[in-house]
Amino acid sequence: MFDSSTLGIISTLLMVPAIIGIAWWAFAPRRKKRFDDAAQLPFADEAPRAEDDPDAQNTNGQSTASGDGEDERN
Repeated sequence: MFDSSTLGIISTLLMVPAIIGIAWWAFAPRRKKRFDDAAQLPFADEAPRAEDDPDAQNTNGQSTASGDGEDERN
């Protein structure tokens, strides 16, 4: 029915618009916020680092925030 060169031409003619369409969809400006939000999902459940949060607890259970030196636990 078709020889190999005809099948190659047909597959090329089908794949080029498909690749261009995928690239257009992925890089369209109206999808930027959605993709930026999705890119941050792996970091959404991380606890804040001690350097960023002055009220964070260090490894021995004491607060890292500077205070009057008294232990907050009863």
